Amino acid sequence: MIFLSQRIQPRTVQTITYQPALRPALPCIYGPLEYREQRDLYERIDGILRTSGLEQEFINLAVPDRKFDVVTAGAKRVDRFARMSVLALRSNIARRLMGLDHREFCVRLADSPLLQWFLSVGQVDAVKVFAKSSSDRFSRWVGEEAVRAINEKFTALLTESGDSAPSVPFGLASPINGEEMFFDSTCLTADIHFPIDWVLLRDAVRTLMKATVLIRKAGLRNRMPMEPLAFLSGMNTLCMKMSAARRTADSKRQRKKVLREMKALAKCIADHAMAHKEALVTRRNETDMTEGRALHIIGRIEGVLAQLPAAIKQAHERIIGGRQVPNEGKILSLYDDSVQVLVRGKAGAEVEFGNKLWLGESREGLVLDYKLYQDNPGDSTLVKPAIQRLVVEQNLALKNVWGDRGLWSKTNRKMLEEMNIGNGLCPRDVRELADRLANDAGFREGLKRRAGTEARIGIFKNAFMGRPTREKGFEHRELAVGWAVLSHNLWVVARMARAAQQEQEARQKTATRNKPRRDPEKRAA
Repeated sequence: MIFLSQRIQPRTVQTITYQPALRPALPCIYGPLEYREQRDLYERIDGILRTSGLEQEFINLAVPDRKFDVVTAGAKRVDRFARMSVLALRSNIARRLMGLDHREFCVRLADSPLLQWFLSVGQVDAVKVFAKSSSDRFSRWVGEEAVRAINEKFTALLTESGDSAPSVPFGLASPINGEEMFFDSTCLTADIHFPIDWVLLRDAVRTLMKATVLIRKAGLRNRMPMEPLAFLSGMNTLCMKMSAARRTADSKRQRKKVLREMKALAKCIADHAMAHKEALVTRRNETDMTEGRALHIIGRIEGVLAQLPAAIKQAHERIIGGRQVPNEGKILSLYDDSVQVLVRGKAGAEVEFGNKLWLGESREGLVLDYKLYQDNPGDSTLVKPAIQRLVVEQNLALKNVWGDRGLWSKTNRKMLEEMNIGNGLCPRDVRELADRLANDAGFREGLKRRAGTEARIGIFKNAFMGRPTREKGFEHRELAVGWAVLSHNLWVVARMARAAQQEQEARQKTATRNKPRRDPEKRAA
């Protein structure tokens, strides 16, 4: 294949040596089984991070992303940068494991000796816990490329292809097998409400009037017939009338009438918001508002005003004109322009709003390949890039791939044949599928195992990404996916190591129990 000759150039990084700080030992707590399992999980992940070199690698990758000058910085600044980078790495992992937002995570951290020990924020004399703003900053400490590099390094340590990987890494019974991959795609749901056309007008009015309130509180006022919140109350009243109009005999006529009132009110509110924005731009020095806060308010107003004419037209076309609007021309959210319409056709989720997420897991359940797409490509076109990432960039000896009917195509079958990779993609032709199921036992077993990938997707989305994910914007969601993959894989490896240790202890107990006892007469002699 042509793409097999394309190699990704490694990133040039500057090296920083890092010495972990001393930390108090964990207190002796006699808790329930669930706490002991959680404590064992964090202790094992801590051991993986310290022995694998992931912390040192993360520090080096953070240097170019944070634009930190190692040459001119003093020893104290270098040490602080290293400690903050490790803190960012561990805080993101812990927060994903717990499935909490920034505010709840910081509160839990201040109250949990286990988390304080894991993040090394607990000292002998005091415990210094960061706030939610620092936690949010840690989530964007590095870019998506650096997080992907950490994930690929961890994969190399786990699989047999890793040059520096031990024969049995991290207490596992055997290295992770990277020869088989199970692919599937899903929708990473965005944190937006159902995109009803007239509700978008309410969203626009709410944002504009709340921004106007902030400007007026700062002392900049323009003539208005009523207070800003009264305008907002008027729009809410129209929204209730629109909802009630569906149950009337002449619902279409009533909905059109209400929408015309909403359009007129939205345009009037837009004019008042524009006037207040211009006052803030020209007369900000008359207030005590900082430049950054003023720019943030101005950006909120301009972002909504730029989309309001299109939102009004969209509602007019669908409600008054009775015409459909193509998906590529729809406004799904005024605050996130990277959301796509994904027609899934599943029970309870005929249509979902978000971005397409591609995952590839190993037989052991580790996510070794992932990709979040800003557009909405067909599933069958995603197989070739996935194999490129696995074979070329991660250097895995891939032998078999599995997937559902959505991934099958003649192009993919020909590609897999040329690369001498087993084709486990489910055929769309029912007769071909029945023939392979009847005559190929390995194909049947592989498809049964691939069904477990659906459960893996559910665990990944619900436990590690949140449902829906809280990140706004495609770049932030893409970065969050990388952190979730790293946290998920550490969780899986720690659980596998614990299971291997328990199995070994059970064998030792069985061997001791079955060991023949010495003859009492010989022992007496």
